[in-house]
Amino acid sequence: MAAGGEVKFREQVLADDLKGAYQVVAADLNRDGRVDLIGLAQYTSDLVWFENPGWQRHVMASGLTWPINLDVYFTGDGARPIVVLASSFSMTPAKSEGRIYVLEPGQDVRQPWQMREIDRLPTSHRIRFADLDGSGHKVAVNAPLAGAKGAPPDYNDRAPLVFYRPGQWRRELISDDFDGVLHGIAIVDWDGDGRQEILTASFEGIRLWKLTTGGKWEQTLIGRGNPSPRPKGGSSDVAVGRLGSRRFIAAIEPWHGNELAIYREVDGRWQRQVIDDSLAVGHALVTADFDGDGKDEIVAGYREKQGRTYLYTAADAEGANWLRRTLDAAMPASACAAADLDGDGRLDLACVGGSLLKIYINQGSGG
Repeated sequence: MAAGGEVKFREQVLADDLKGAYQVVAADLNRDGRVDLIGLAQYTSDLVWFENPGWQRHVMASGLTWPINLDVYFTGDGARPIVVLASSFSMTPAKSEGRIYVLEPGQDVRQPWQMREIDRLPTSHRIRFADLDGSGHKVAVNAPLAGAKGAPPDYNDRAPLVFYRPGQWRRELISDDFDGVLHGIAIVDWDGDGRQEILTASFEGIRLWKLTTGGKWEQTLIGRGNPSPRPKGGSSDVAVGRLGSRRFIAAIEPWHGNELAIYREVDGRWQRQVIDDSLAVGHALVTADFDGDGKDEIVAGYREKQGRTYLYTAADAEGANWLRRTLDAAMPASACAAADLDGDGRLDLACVGGSLLKIYINQGSGG
């Protein structure tokens, strides 16, 4: 799959029956020092996880309707995982209950977990844990796709962004200032102060949300994304990477779009550059340093027109030029996650799409 100095990957299919495979999450659920994988599929009623190293399959929860997103948090002692799950999703807000569940294991994580509903918020769509105040205590951020009164294709309503504190599990508002679709979020310590911020990708572009020490939320516009009119303008998914000391932002644009765009900071302003415009319903986006050279690569996948997954490598120190190679011509990736799955110190990759969950074990460089 690689030539010269390119990183080689060994593929392995873990599941081929996850109909509507939508998200993969990497976490050491049984605390044995090995990273396990959760595979979420929209058209199946079971939420399953795969135990590393043999990748045995376990049912975490059953009886679900259209699960859409989740994240994992470990309690203060790091011993007990908690999952927050968004389910009962629909692209039409009036038909989307947006149920939010908290899942906790019993004595044996391999047995079905206890599940309880904590909220209903229409089109709940993205769940990410974040340490917003630098206390070490994370909260669950919930980003619905659209406002409750919105409707396709323009979704003319204000979408909220909220969070829940573990233990209290009460909805708290960050903002209801999203006009139309809010599709993607990323959690990052933007300014290195130990307090994580939220990057949002929406019809209005990419914005940074920061909780100040005074308890107020500040927002900064990074870029407006694709300039086309809605519903095909703005930004869809966002990730942050580094090229040595230089930071960049990768984004799929517009919503479910055809472009992979790079934002680079030049003289204090973020400049947008499209490096690929051939995606068809772009959806998966990850940045990671697979070759250990201090410069992140980009993984991007799309779901239609015989969807596939690409790997992009910067061809210069500034990230002005990028080289693309096909990582998997048979993976219409909806989501990917980078983690060291085999414990060799190199980052590997897991992706889901169609009905597949596959892993790509990093074999190092061939040159």
